[in-house]
Amino acid sequence: MVNDNRLTRDDFVGTLFGAAAFQVLNAGNELGLFKLLNERPGLTADEISEALGLLRRPVDVLLLGATALKLTTMSDGGYRNAELIDAMFGTDEWEIITDLITFEAKFVYAPQGDLVESLRDNTNVGLRRFDGEGTDLYHRLPATPHLEQLFYQCMRSWSRLSNPILVAKADLTGARRVLDVGGGDGVNAIELAKANPDVDFTVLDLPGAVAIAKKKIADNGLTDRIEVAEGDIFADTYPKGYDAVLFANQLVIWSPEENLSLLRKAYDALDDGGRVLIFNVMSDDTGDGPLYAALDNLYFTTITASGSTIYPWGQYERWLTEVGFTKVERLPGDTWTPHGVISGVK
Repeated sequence: MVNDNRLTRDDFVGTLFGAAAFQVLNAGNELGLFKLLNERPGLTADEISEALGLLRRPVDVLLLGATALKLTTMSDGGYRNAELIDAMFGTDEWEIITDLITFEAKFVYAPQGDLVESLRDNTNVGLRRFDGEGTDLYHRLPATPHLEQLFYQCMRSWSRLSNPILVAKADLTGARRVLDVGGGDGVNAIELAKANPDVDFTVLDLPGAVAIAKKKIADNGLTDRIEVAEGDIFADTYPKGYDAVLFANQLVIWSPEENLSLLRKAYDALDDGGRVLIFNVMSDDTGDGPLYAALDNLYFTTITASGSTIYPWGQYERWLTEVGFTKVERLPGDTWTPHGVISGVK
């Protein structure tokens, strides 16, 4: 039998010039190529040059790259977006993708150049490219307010991309109060509150994050159901009186030892019968994918914190069992991102 997963030379070229491939995507987005072709499909190179205010040589460079990467197509001298990209414009998905491209360009691209050193030293060497104090990205961001604001804007888009999975898979039946640990700007609590009108939420995070969360919560008219609490998720004791503790896109940030600490704190805060919910991207237990997790893992390895990684499903299940949770259940999503929920009961 032929192995369909064997590496081809075209595959190898895509990897060898992967940095250039992202720059084509970034340029096409930032210069407005994809927006233009969505609004005016079939334009020639000369018409694109005029519309974008670029000379023909740079337009030819951009169009060659975009078309070779299948981001655009060319027929009879006219250019169009790939069907997938136009479909994204048809919903709010392209707005989300734009933020994700910006995040990769502004936060991830340069620090990933420190991957070799990060692997050799087993720590997030790329963090050195961010001003501030602390050994993780979140404690450093306040030193650069405009970057912090952009970061949480981009994080909100990452959450918007995956939140349908969280809303669909997080079972809050019977829950009255949920503690959202490391809840950032409140995007997860907001979406869950909309889907679960009988449940109240508390977002627990660092001061910079909850300040942004307060405004987002107010903008959504949910101040009566979502409150915020300032605190360090490691140093401070979690408040009691909650039926569920949620870790959304949180446990990929920390080391195994830190994750066990967080899960123990959640266990102690819950009453008997209370649930913990873990939601984030997962890698396969087989150790060979998916590609999304494999490449996204470089961000965690080089930047966020010294022990960050995208863990396989089974690792979370073992941690929950070790801490004392029972009825452990995995609920994979069914979209193109490898997100899912794992739950356990105290």
